[in-house]
Amino acid sequence: MQYVIAVFSALLPAFFLVGYVWFRDKNKREPIREVLRGVWNGVLSIVLALIIVTPCTWLQQFLPFFAEGNVIWGAVGTAFLSAAIPEEIAKFVMFRSLVKENRYFDERMDGIVYAAAVSMGFAGVENVLYLLDNLDALLGVGLIRALFSVPGHFFYAVFMGYFYSLACFGDKRRKVLNYVLALLVPILLHGIFDSLLFVMPHITTIGVFLALILFVAFNIWINVMAHKRMRIVIETDKVMLEAQRAEEVLEETPPSEEV
Repeated sequence: MQYVIAVFSALLPAFFLVGYVWFRDKNKREPIREVLRGVWNGVLSIVLALIIVTPCTWLQQFLPFFAEGNVIWGAVGTAFLSAAIPEEIAKFVMFRSLVKENRYFDERMDGIVYAAAVSMGFAGVENVLYLLDNLDALLGVGLIRALFSVPGHFFYAVFMGYFYSLACFGDKRRKVLNYVLALLVPILLHGIFDSLLFVMPHITTIGVFLALILFVAFNIWINVMAHKRMRIVIETDKVMLEAQRAEEVLEETPPSEEV
C-alpha cells in the first residue's frame, strides 16, 4: 500500500500541471491524445537522458575547474553536466519530435503545452523514483518535490516552449537565436536550481541559510516570469485567432451587387 501511495503522490503534481497548462490554452485547446503523447515522450526522454549523461560526466573529469574534487564548483559542474544539460537536451529532442510536422501545433501557446507535457512525463517518473527511494521520509520528500522540483521542470518547459514557438511563429530574423534559447534557457535555469541545492552540503550554516533564501527567491522569480510569458502568448494567439476569423468572415461574405 505504501508503494501505491508513493507512486500516486509522485505522479499527482505532474498530471496537475499538465491539466493546468492545458486549461490555460483557452483559445484553441490541443487534443488530449496529443498531450498524452507528449507525456509519453517525456517518459521516453529519461532513456535518452541516461545515454547523454555518460559523456557529460566523462567530460567533467577533464575540466579541472568543475572536477568533483573542487567542492563548490564541482557541485556546480555536477548540477549542469549530470542533470541540467542531459535532461534538457533529452526533453528538447523528444519535444521537437512531437511538434515537428504536427498539424495541431499552430499557435504559440501550443509550444508551451507540448513542452510542459514532455517535461511532466519526465518529472513524473523521476519523482516516482525519488519517492520510492525515500519511503521512510515520504511526506517530507514528497512535499518538497511537489513544491519545487516538479514545478521547476514545468517552468523550464514554459521557457522551452515559449522560445521554440517564437522560432516557428515569430520574427524570422531571430529564428535561429530563438531555437538556441529554447534549449539554452532551460539548461541555465535547471542548472542554477540544482547548483543551489548541490552546494548546500559543502558550505557553512550561514551560507546554507543564504542559499535557501536565494533558492526560494529564484523559484518565485521563474514562476512569475513563466506565467508572464504564458499570458503574452495567450494574448498574442487571441489576436491572431480573431484576425483569422475576421478574414474567414470576409471571404464568406458575398460581394454586394451594384445598383
